[in-house]
Parts: sequence; C-alpha cells; structure tokens
Amino acid sequence: MKYTDNQRIQIILKYAHELLQYVKDNKIDKDMISSNQIIQWTVTTPLYNIGEQVYQLTNSFKQNHPDVPWNMIAGMRHRLIHDYVGINWYIVTEAIFKPLPDLVVKLDALVEE
Repeated sequence: MKYTDNQRIQIILKYAHELLQYVKDNKIDKDMISSNQIIQWTVTTPLYNIGEQVYQLTNSFKQNHPDVPWNMIAGMRHRLIHDYVGINWYIVTEAIFKPLPDLVVKLDALVEE
C-alpha cells in the first residue's frame, strides 16, 4: 500500500507516542536500555519503524521541512537493521530521551498545518 506523506507522519507519531509511553510506564532509564537485551529489542522495533516511514517520505516533503533531521532518523533505522551487533546504545538512549520527544512536537505541528 502506498501511503501519503501525511499518513506516514501519522504512523511515525503513533510509534513515537507508544515508545515514549512504554518507557514512561515502565520507568525505563538509559542504563536499563544499555544493559537489558529484552528492552533493547523492545525499543528498537518502533525506532526502525519510524526510520522506515521517514525513509519513505517524499523528497519534496522532507525539503519543505528542513528543520527535521530526516537523514539522521532514516540513518538510525539502517544502522539498527543492518548493523545490530555494532549498535552504540548510548546514541540510541540519547535519541529516545531527547530528540524523540522533540520530533513528536515538530511532527504534531506539521499535522496541524
């Protein structure tokens, strides 16, 4: 199925909200992500789904919203999928606790446009 950019943004927001809620509800901190393989598996699934949706956005959409680090988000997805053994968990945890909430705010604003 071919999704519109707006539908992809909605999917990204769904995964991001669910991931952030999971982390909050389960009182997951950075150390837990860095050391617990089950939690790592759990948090990476929504991250690579977010990255895949970003990767599939049209170039014109991404160019019209240059304040979002689209390439970094898609790049994280590629790293999570293709180099799982080499993942830097510090980068993953930092992404979950700072840029992801910021991304949600930016994308919520795009949906309201």
